[in-house]
Amino acid sequence: MPIALITGASSGIGEASALRLARAGWTVLAGVRKQEAGERLLDRLGEGASGRIEPLMLDVTDAGQIAQAVERVRSLDPGGPGEGASGRLDALVNNAGLGISGPLELIPMEEIRRHVEVNLLAQIAVTKALLPSLRAARGRIVFVSSVGGRVTMAFTGPYAAAKHGLEAVGDALRVELRSSGIQVALVEPGSVATPIWGKSLASEQEIEVPSQLREQYGHVPAAMEKNIRNTEKRGVPPEHVARAIERALTARRPRTRYVIGTDARAMITLRRLLPDRAFDLFSKRVMGA
Repeated sequence: MPIALITGASSGIGEASALRLARAGWTVLAGVRKQEAGERLLDRLGEGASGRIEPLMLDVTDAGQIAQAVERVRSLDPGGPGEGASGRLDALVNNAGLGISGPLELIPMEEIRRHVEVNLLAQIAVTKALLPSLRAARGRIVFVSSVGGRVTMAFTGPYAAAKHGLEAVGDALRVELRSSGIQVALVEPGSVATPIWGKSLASEQEIEVPSQLREQYGHVPAAMEKNIRNTEKRGVPPEHVARAIERALTARRPRTRYVIGTDARAMITLRRLLPDRAFDLFSKRVMGA
């Protein structure tokens, strides 16, 4: 039975991916931050699945919890002779992340640092820690990126910066790990109907526009709220992304990138075809800026 570790499995894409893989016969270590999220996952899986889910307390910014996850992988399958004590891990799905939006000028630096820590640096830390186990299995790594990793829109600066960085990491590791037999894929969804948008809206509503900047940004909170709610409505179900993740983990020759959603494909095409300033005008209009 193949073994996968999925970060950010409490809800949305991570939850859908954990359920899909477990129903397909995988043992899934599902990284969650709260015990009740793990219990909910097990309830949703129910009985009769050919695989299983094991909830794993995993805050991807916590070095101690990452180390515990590595030890759990080692204990599940220590590997055969000559493989040492690294264990074997067939798949790592780096999915944990958060969203924030608003004028870059007004987002506190501690929020920007937290955003980059969760969406980029923590993905690197988890991957580095599990590489010995992935190497032993000649496994696969999936980074759940975003169309925002290819196309930057106004008022999504910190999110896009982290996702662009994740794209770079995926591209680098795809080449660097080739000799180890580890394959790397990037999954790039557009709008997905997940709780991340509600959380993003909550964080955006906490941003205050000072009086001296109301002319520049006074209209932005209402525009962003409208945009986020529209994104929620048009988003594809997270199961669509989970299906692409499963393909990336099981295809004989996986793609390097999986673009999910009509809006994601349209955005990438427009960004490629339009000159910068023309695309700036499009971004301004779309974001209501």
